[in-house]
Amino acid sequence: MEYYAIRGGIPLSGEIDIAGAKNAALPILASAIMTNDTVIVENVPDVSDIRAILSAISSIGGHVEAVDRHTYKINGSPIKDEPVTDELVQKIRGSYYLIGALLGKYHHAEVVLPKGCAIGLRPIDQHVKGFRALGADIRIAHGMIIAEAKELTGSHIYLDVVSVGATINIMMAAALAKGNTTIENAAKEPHVVDLANFLNSMGARIRGAGTDVIRIRGVQSLHSTEYSIIPDQIEAGTYMFAAAATRGDVTIRNVIPKHLESLTSKLKEVGCQVEESDDAVRVAATRRLSNTHVKTLPYPGFPTDMQPQITVLLGLANGTSIVTESIFESRFKYVDELTRMGAQIKVEGNTAIIDGVDHFTGTRIIAPDLRAGAALVIAALAAEGRSDIHDIRYIERGYEDFPEKLRALGADIRRVDDDDAPGRAVIRRVG
Repeated sequence: MEYYAIRGGIPLSGEIDIAGAKNAALPILASAIMTNDTVIVENVPDVSDIRAILSAISSIGGHVEAVDRHTYKINGSPIKDEPVTDELVQKIRGSYYLIGALLGKYHHAEVVLPKGCAIGLRPIDQHVKGFRALGADIRIAHGMIIAEAKELTGSHIYLDVVSVGATINIMMAAALAKGNTTIENAAKEPHVVDLANFLNSMGARIRGAGTDVIRIRGVQSLHSTEYSIIPDQIEAGTYMFAAAATRGDVTIRNVIPKHLESLTSKLKEVGCQVEESDDAVRVAATRRLSNTHVKTLPYPGFPTDMQPQITVLLGLANGTSIVTESIFESRFKYVDELTRMGAQIKVEGNTAIIDGVDHFTGTRIIAPDLRAGAALVIAALAAEGRSDIHDIRYIERGYEDFPEKLRALGADIRRVDDDDAPGRAVIRRVG
């Protein structure tokens, strides 16, 4: 098993480029199979979740060709009517996007239910509600979700809760349904808009993405396109908060500043210097930051995927802060690891009460999930001494070249190869 060895206390400094958005790439790659033509997708992040969805597409007969590290040609015409049982895809939540894509094109889909990160239940009831409204029969058997329909017909669908996954899945299926579909209480996240733009570039007729009402006029078929995925707002936010926690000065390039407004607002509130340009944001912190209160909300509110990162930052701030998680339950599992580093955090239900401390100290810690793992890396970068972070496979699901990029900013981070033989751990410098 591999882990990160980090010696903290070094302010991050320099410039970093952000990769394509994982959360946009997953549904875009899934929906690329909805045409028999070849689709070219650019700015695809090279992370394990993406490799899993591409493996699943290949496993059912789709043609996947890597043009370069970040560009893929995909052709869905050879796809066979086979269940998606690829072992890799079961590990990612985004695998359920194949349901909407396959149901829309073939009126039949069998996809293994995903496991994903252990941050609480991620029910698919709103997905099922939407598919049934379009005329599909849905059942779950032997760990598979099975969707089939003689015909998909447009419908008016009101989501009981704002769900990014359900909005995306319904939008894909409805793009090839007969008639008009309206999704009310739809998610407004940037990756929902990116998928709508991608589908429209293939000939779909989708309006209203980015608002809470999306209207779709079904078309008979989709065609080829060439499309570049938006930058990853969560990766950008992670480096922004790493700069603040280490009292550094970092410019994050290849971003869309508007997507980061909820983050930049909080960073300014706690005392960071934040400067924005057309496609970059600079974050600098020269002193100990102040406390604040945060509640996670659907976009454009503060994103749940940045909750662990801001909790780490506030753990080092002056005064008492409160972080409330309103999206997922069980997303404070990483707090036990932070307290072992010296943080003073009390969790009550979906709320964390944080009494800021002057510093963290390094220790051996375990990443419980993707975003919490990244947050623990930030804590280690800011801590005194060495930290060893295990279960880094979670982190590498969503961050491309994480240690390499951090080293480019001056961090002392190494990947440790441990063959489990006592005394035989080998430290290999990354970069």
